[in-house]
Amino acid sequence: MSLINKEVADFKVESYQNGEFKTVEKKDILGKWSVFFFYPADFTFVCPTELEDLADNYEEFKKINTEIYSVSTDTHFTHKAWHDASDTIKKINYVMLADPTHVISKDFGVLIEEEGLALRGTFIVNPEGKIVAYEINSNNIGRNAEELLRKVQAAQFVAEHGDQVCPAKWKPGAKTLKPSLDLVGMI
Repeated sequence: MSLINKEVADFKVESYQNGEFKTVEKKDILGKWSVFFFYPADFTFVCPTELEDLADNYEEFKKINTEIYSVSTDTHFTHKAWHDASDTIKKINYVMLADPTHVISKDFGVLIEEEGLALRGTFIVNPEGKIVAYEINSNNIGRNAEELLRKVQAAQFVAEHGDQVCPAKWKPGAKTLKPSLDLVGMI
């Protein structure tokens, strides 16, 4: 079953961001674009490379009114300990959500029940709280923040220009397509 257009369920979890613990609820994600970036666990191997890649691109996401929420089933205390212990994770300024009760991981369909860990799921959520794009990888395959940024930009473009679509490798400013009978079989 597809999760496209699924509304994110209500949630209330703890987080770590910029030296502070904060409670984050569904209402906090509404009104702006969000990326939920699930990863298996803190203090692991592929995860810090992905989270660093996001940290390196975080300013670009903020420029397009998009908040990053990294999510694992660790606690907010573990997020802080990892942040304090790792030079790589110290670069992170975005929100690190704690999901030890698995409420968010279950809602997004990425929980590996028998392990209590999340798959590498990436979800783009619109300002209305609905999933508009997602990708789930095996836990041994890392992701690319620049491609994720491009996908968010494309999702924002089509949300604003509903009569146009973004072709493969589209980037802001590039040509889009306007579906019509005249285009059928001509591309």
